[in-house]
Amino acid sequence: MRKFVRQNSLGLSFGVILVLALVGQAVAGWKQFNDEQLAESLSQISLPQYLTSASFSTDVAENWQSEYLQFGLYILASVWLLQRGSPESKELDRAGRESARDQKIGEHATTSSPKWARAGGMRTAVYSWSLGIVMGLVFLLSWFAQSLAGWAVLQRDATATPAGSAELGWLPPQRRLLGQVAAELAVRVLAVGSMAVFSIYLRQRGSPETKPVGAAHTSTGIEGRNGPQMK
Repeated sequence: MRKFVRQNSLGLSFGVILVLALVGQAVAGWKQFNDEQLAESLSQISLPQYLTSASFSTDVAENWQSEYLQFGLYILASVWLLQRGSPESKELDRAGRESARDQKIGEHATTSSPKWARAGGMRTAVYSWSLGIVMGLVFLLSWFAQSLAGWAVLQRDATATPAGSAELGWLPPQRRLLGQVAAELAVRVLAVGSMAVFSIYLRQRGSPETKPVGAAHTSTGIEGRNGPQMK
């Protein structure tokens, strides 16, 4: 058990942080929701009711869709785009999908390669894009969930007013959602892009996300860790 925890400590730690963060978000959001209900002389709800409400779903889905869009775009962009000196970039001579030999697929796969990497054909093609596909699907599902939940919230708020008798269609709120997605993406692209550039010159000792402390600024990709320094 101790060995399992040690070998999976990164994933387990982030899983625990995720659960704690969701609990904190749920409790804080529930308190705020009931405060707003109380201020408007409306009935309050229980925590289980809040967890199944459109308000909570909107807040969670909003964060998920923007994060998965950010990393999905970065994963795909880093296939072809390079950044000299950054450990977040591939080596400067490996832009693109790379050869079957480099990727260890088909006849170049080893006995320890995943089954679908050895299979060839459509299965290998799908597996070759599986990370990007899953990231894209999670983004689309999160966006769709946010659009429905956000629409329900706006519908509720509109009908709660004395003049709010007409139902609000699904399409109009999506313009606001697209604006939110664009604003959030700008911030997250700034964060990821600045990390790729900062890591050219700055270091964090012991982290695989940066180059060794003594690596040259021009060292790019894994070359900064294991290979010769690229000029």
